[in-house]
Amino acid sequence: MEFQLAGILVFIGVGVGFSAVLLLVAKLVRPFAPGGDKSVVYECGERPTGSPWVKFNIRFYVVALIFVIFDVEVVFLYPWAVVFRQLGLFAFLEMLFFLIILFVGLAYVWKKGDLEWVRPQPRLQWTPTPSREQIKP
Repeated sequence: MEFQLAGILVFIGVGVGFSAVLLLVAKLVRPFAPGGDKSVVYECGERPTGSPWVKFNIRFYVVALIFVIFDVEVVFLYPWAVVFRQLGLFAFLEMLFFLIILFVGLAYVWKKGDLEWVRPQPRLQWTPTPSREQIKP
């Protein structure tokens, strides 16, 4: 029994030692040139312009999160549909309840206006400017 465990320990030791030797050789061989282009943020092969602290509209994230939530929940429909005939009426009623919850959530998000890319601005009441005759000094 101890001999079998010793083989496992030797295998782990050889793996850790081999990794350590490779990392040491790589550190000795690689060129060391800090600064310059190495400290620049790389994105899509283009040089960055402007500040990286740009304000994004939170609406993009909200729509993405809503999509992910509903998309993941709809994935649960597929396994249910595959074995629907074996499950019976009780499983049908459970899935109907699940879908009702999904539609209530969708209606809530829709009513709240979170699915709109641009929210409509509230309409301002137009008040005509008074003429000079109406203004009495």
